[in-house]
Amino acid sequence: MIIIGSDHGGYQMKEAVKLFLKEEGIEFDDVGTYSDESCDYPDIAKNVALKVAKSGQKGILICGSGIGMSISANKVNGVRCALCHDAYTAEYARRHNDANIIAFGGRTTGLEIAKQMVKIFLSTDFDGGRHKRRIDKIASMEGL
Repeated sequence: MIIIGSDHGGYQMKEAVKLFLKEEGIEFDDVGTYSDESCDYPDIAKNVALKVAKSGQKGILICGSGIGMSISANKVNGVRCALCHDAYTAEYARRHNDANIIAFGGRTTGLEIAKQMVKIFLSTDFDGGRHKRRIDKIASMEGL
């Protein structure tokens, strides 16, 4: 189960990504927004981040640029949200950073790139090893 959310700036992209997830047979929980009417991205980011942190599942966040969503989501303990722009950043967000949420911009990312990033993000495992030590250091900063 993937937790997905967007603000108004990412709404159209979120709807397209949901169709892609359905085509791939991937279940998802859409936590909003449900229209392109203006809303506040921190509210959606919080909903996705809390569900991801609690469940151990992965998430997808989309706003106009992806920046606001990623900043907001990373305020929740246990979340490592990566703002990605291409296949490489999506892959290494998982392999080296064990990111559990991918963020990208609905106004800055093409649909085919978005689908490619989502597929890579969801299918790539964390490499562990020396990267685990670094993830532990990131976790130790939570709540500072």
